[in-house]
Amino acid sequence: MSGVLPELPAKDLRTLIPEYAALARDAVLLDPEPGDPGAGESSLGGRLLWPVDEPWPYCAQEGHWTYGAGPRNTSEIDPGAVPMVPILQLFARDVPGLDFPEGKDLLQLVWCALIHEQDPGPVVPRLYWRSEADVVAGGLLSDAPGVNEGEYDEDHMPEPSTLSPIAASDCPTWLDVPEGLRDSWEPRLRAATDGSTWPPDSNLIGTKVGGWPAWTQPPHWPDCECGRRMEHLLTITGDVQLGDCGGVYLFRCRQCPGLPWDWRFDCH
Repeated sequence: MSGVLPELPAKDLRTLIPEYAALARDAVLLDPEPGDPGAGESSLGGRLLWPVDEPWPYCAQEGHWTYGAGPRNTSEIDPGAVPMVPILQLFARDVPGLDFPEGKDLLQLVWCALIHEQDPGPVVPRLYWRSEADVVAGGLLSDAPGVNEGEYDEDHMPEPSTLSPIAASDCPTWLDVPEGLRDSWEPRLRAATDGSTWPPDSNLIGTKVGGWPAWTQPPHWPDCECGRRMEHLLTITGDVQLGDCGGVYLFRCRQCPGLPWDWRFDCH
């Protein structure tokens, strides 16, 4: 899964509006497929290469909950502290388009699979940058603690999947295009399509690294404490049934020590 990645073709809208094409950013679609990935593979929902001397993360956030095993109108359950679940593991060799911090070549994402009502989203993620060699040299955790019935919401649990990364060029949704530009482009688009068809934008929908968020509601970019707008790091969507959530988006600031990061979500 390493080496040069295949590329997706550009869509027609970029030829109709060259200024829109100029907003394109490099991205990698991860293209998950159900499987049984090992701890040494990039994966969605698979086992993680976890250091033996680092405690597995738990979520004890007050008020997180899930529905019971019956219909969705059953009583809510507050299970207390529960182990977080593996969401994504990426090795640098598999995603050459992802800029890793110096000395790191492994990205891991976990989250609490319960329901969280408060902002900024329905899940509570944690992000880790690691060195594969350092983790292997120090010893590996043999088994991550599993979650029991009532300790997770089914919509927030990914199916273990292997990844087949695809290099792509990703443009913003119309929601991320400044309003003035949208207004100036509209007459040209209507003329190019005889006013009968509105071409789709060239934003990539799916779990991906880089590129632009696939907002379904007005964009909500986080700002770093340094005052800069954070950049989009990755999107988790489509491959995980997040209820009415359009996607979970993670962002980072590469300008500040400690690589601060944040997350957002939106609903359909």
